[in-house]
Amino acid sequence: MSKSLKSALANLEQLHSQPFPNQIKTIVAETLSQLHVVEAEIAKGEEQSRLAALYQVGQLLGSSLDLEEVLNQVMDAAIRLTKAERGFLILAKPGDPALDVRISRNISKTDLDGPEYKFSDTVIQTALTSGKGVVTTNAQEDPRFAERESVVSFSLRSVLCVPLKVRGEVEGVIYVDNRAQSGLFTNDDLDLLNAFASQAASAIANAQQYTQTDEVLAARVQELEELVRFSRIINTRSSLADIFEDTQKWAAAGTAASQSWVAAFDETLEDRSELTVMAGANRGSQIPVTAPLLAATLESNTPHIYEPAADAPARVVVPLLDERKTLGVVVAESQHAFSTEDLNFLTRLANLTMTAVGKMHLLESIQEAKNEKAQFVSTVSHELRLPMTSIMGYTDLLKQGAMGEVNEAQMGFLKVIRENSDRMAKLIADLSDIYKAEGGRLHLDVAPTSLLFAVQNAAEQIEPTITERSQRLDVLVSNELPAVQADPKRVNQMVQYLLENAALYSPPGTALEVRARLEDGVARLMVADQGTGISPEDQAQIFDQFFRSEAEEVREHKGWGLGLCVVKSLSELMGGQTGFESDLGKGSTFWFTLPLVKE
Repeated sequence: MSKSLKSALANLEQLHSQPFPNQIKTIVAETLSQLHVVEAEIAKGEEQSRLAALYQVGQLLGSSLDLEEVLNQVMDAAIRLTKAERGFLILAKPGDPALDVRISRNISKTDLDGPEYKFSDTVIQTALTSGKGVVTTNAQEDPRFAERESVVSFSLRSVLCVPLKVRGEVEGVIYVDNRAQSGLFTNDDLDLLNAFASQAASAIANAQQYTQTDEVLAARVQELEELVRFSRIINTRSSLADIFEDTQKWAAAGTAASQSWVAAFDETLEDRSELTVMAGANRGSQIPVTAPLLAATLESNTPHIYEPAADAPARVVVPLLDERKTLGVVVAESQHAFSTEDLNFLTRLANLTMTAVGKMHLLESIQEAKNEKAQFVSTVSHELRLPMTSIMGYTDLLKQGAMGEVNEAQMGFLKVIRENSDRMAKLIADLSDIYKAEGGRLHLDVAPTSLLFAVQNAAEQIEPTITERSQRLDVLVSNELPAVQADPKRVNQMVQYLLENAALYSPPGTALEVRARLEDGVARLMVADQGTGISPEDQAQIFDQFFRSEAEEVREHKGWGLGLCVVKSLSELMGGQTGFESDLGKGSTFWFTLPLVKE
């Protein structure tokens, strides 16, 4: 309601109390009554206007979860609702002298600075302590605040301050004022700002919770990304020393520690009374398991946080555990206390470290088993070659009649002996090649090699088989194809094995085809057949050692299931790859690649 209307009402009420004639008093009374009606209408309109404004700002507050944006919206809306000159949004607790001024603005939405950045501590502390709003029409004359230094020195007059409450707890205040004008705020303004503060407090609380959740989530994502990077790096290490070195560095970085170190038991000793520092500070020093720093962790196999003390820094100690026993500990040190998040990070780091250690031990065991297997095969191959050579030599002598005439039945037996001896010799040679290739001990005479020449040699070697099965071999390899960098003998062996497979597993009277083409610095050689194809179940194992399909058309032919494995091993050893395409019932195409000779 305007001041002029209030003044008119006060003057008429004074006139009505004067001893005027009845006619004049009647006129004054009627006028006074009409002004009261106008007053009520204006008050009603102002109330509706206030409610509308409150509704509008309430809608605005729900439009964002960004904390800074919400705080600015609250401050601007409070100044607009109260028509204040400037305002402050302060987060604080009752009884806490520390005031966190989050927003300070004027009616022009300009941030306050310098001389403008002044407010009444007393008014704010009164609202915080009482949990109720404070309004003064002229702080200079208000007995509650008139003698306060901030009110006097800042020349404060109209002041309005209401608490921000979340679930009944005061979390801060909204403070608005006008330093030049008195009587600006009324109790109606106080009620309006209180109603607005209730909405504002909820909006701020929601934004704070969202921001905190978002920050926690962002920190968690960042931690996971760091742990993923750590896992990728540490799983490439092949020694405990390298694994522990990486763990120590990431432990220090991830917990912001002043230093960190990793200590472990000597796995070659039965004595587990002390650990050796493997990485970090004091590397190589010995620490007894009874040391106060380690005892609790090693006894319980659980992580521990130690608060900083006068004679010791803060520490986090996490055990390195596998399925059987404790391998050691990871320790981070700092002059500042560690958090639960630091403990959790170090625990996850330790788990990843032990996964890498387990993987390293497993790979060592696998390699050891491979080496033992290769040594066994090498020994057996060597021991078998001499008797096999003798069997084949004496068989040939008998077939030639060196010990007298051989009848037809005897010749048949000798042929069977020779054929099976050849199969055994091939098996021994293939096994030896596979395990030497796996161990990197297969000798290769690498030189520029013609694929066409290798195909022609292999074709001559299997010609008897193709003729016997009434098959046709189409060689579609250009004599202009560039040479490959490979061992000619091994390339011939690879082509021969693929042609033998294609011939054996294709029906009589069908055609085989050999093609070759260039692809990105390599030559790809392909052998296609019109055979039975390979079932989806068998395709995943087709290059495995000793794998042979259970299909009847495969089992009717003799074989060890090593030919394709040999082709794969030789191709990869010479820098190539191997693969196939197959449709069940329609045939297969097997291929390998080899690098071209570099100019």
